[in-house]
Amino acid sequence: MARRVLRAGAVAGVAFAWLAGALWADETRRIAFSFDDAPRADGPLLSGTERAETLVSGMVRAGIDGAAFFVLTQSIDQQRDGAARLRAYVEAGHVLANHTHTHPWLRDTDPAAYLADIDRATEMLDGFDNVVPYFRYPYLDEGDTRDKRLAVVAGLEARGLQNAYVTVDTYDWYMQALVNEAVEAGHPLDMDRLRDTYVEVLVETVEFYDALAVETLGRHPDHVLLLHENDLAALFVENLARVLREDGWDIIPAAEAYTDAIAETRPDTQFNGQGRVAAIAHAGGASPRKLVSPWEDEANLMARFVANGLLPEEGSSQ
Repeated sequence: MARRVLRAGAVAGVAFAWLAGALWADETRRIAFSFDDAPRADGPLLSGTERAETLVSGMVRAGIDGAAFFVLTQSIDQQRDGAARLRAYVEAGHVLANHTHTHPWLRDTDPAAYLADIDRATEMLDGFDNVVPYFRYPYLDEGDTRDKRLAVVAGLEARGLQNAYVTVDTYDWYMQALVNEAVEAGHPLDMDRLRDTYVEVLVETVEFYDALAVETLGRHPDHVLLLHENDLAALFVENLARVLREDGWDIIPAAEAYTDAIAETRPDTQFNGQGRVAAIAHAGGASPRKLVSPWEDEANLMARFVANGLLPEEGSSQ
């Protein structure tokens, strides 16, 4: 699939991000793939087992090595073949990491209880190979107060866990929710249009955050892309990787990306929900409004799905 030219009327921030990315296109740009909430329940397009098989084979064809799967450990026993699916990712050369046991919001949780939930996940991951000492906050929520944030930071350090930040936040989970809605409504899905929409939205989001990084840091850091272990990722990861490479990106293991200098940069801000680059920019005085990709807006994504025929227009009949 060739890279899509931005359509007329596209959100100005996306156009700026695309242009800024093009200006530095001659420089090496590197990105790692990560997947949250594994193992997820069966989806509308693939069972959990089919999803794992499809995702593994897609990453093999795409040449994606060392992706990180952040495990929600309560799902290991809840989902059919949950443990086997995680082992399939490990056997394919990817790594597993801690995403808590029950996926709590830190803002709603006492730090001691939150750390205990992390410990439960650590215990359950002990039986797997290729588990790395990374921790990713559910919802990228690092707490609603500075004291709470610092208490958990200290707890992670005591446990030898590294904050597995992202630099490219996405709403891939909401695109999956829209697909679920379409399937439940009996709306026919054009899989080619779905593939193109998924890839285009994610590539535009990558370009947005890379442009923000260049503006904030004066360079392209090694990026970490946030995806979820869902049907869309499994079906289209190969296409996404191909378009990124066409746009000048090298795809690297997560462990390599986490050696970037921003791994040691801990911005003193509660604005962490859009990832490490946005948090650094916010700590430097940038307005939150310019730090969030337009494709992290549900109304924008729904409108794009409707425009591309992936959802019915409001009030239309099937």
